[in-house]
Amino acid sequence: MTSPVPEVRVRRMCAADLDRAMEIAAGLRDAPHWPRAAYAAALNPESAPRRIALVAEETAKSTGQNLSASDETESGRVVGFLIAVVVEPEAELESIAVARQRRGTGWRLMQTLVEQLGLADVSRIFLEVRASNQAALGLYQVLGFSETGRRRAYYADPVEDAVLMSRPVR
Repeated sequence: MTSPVPEVRVRRMCAADLDRAMEIAAGLRDAPHWPRAAYAAALNPESAPRRIALVAEETAKSTGQNLSASDETESGRVVGFLIAVVVEPEAELESIAVARQRRGTGWRLMQTLVEQLGLADVSRIFLEVRASNQAALGLYQVLGFSETGRRRAYYADPVEDAVLMSRPVR
């Protein structure tokens, strides 16, 4: 499947990405602000339930370097991440954060997650999002998610509803 942002590469998150992931989340009002230990726990392959943690990093092409197609390399700057928990046959998106929005990075992260879940025995993915987060709601709708319910006054500061959404993986 083609992506609208070929300049980012999605890969598994590693310990070296934790500081940057926390920095990205801290810069976004709507992102969960987890403690470092929570991000580190998401990387543990022995954890139960299992988590999938992905990052999107810029490639040299997207940073403006003049490289030919044959010698293009990744710059490695992490520009977004996501974490999902897997409890087969379902998964839940726990966190997604993108440093520069509306460039397709969130779309690319979510597409990669759905592809990975499709290889596992996951049939459905769930998420919740602030009712006021129109950018995220739009992205999720484009990705095939539909509203399945609401949690009234779920979020604080400010108090607002959580929109519950889901979609089949396949």
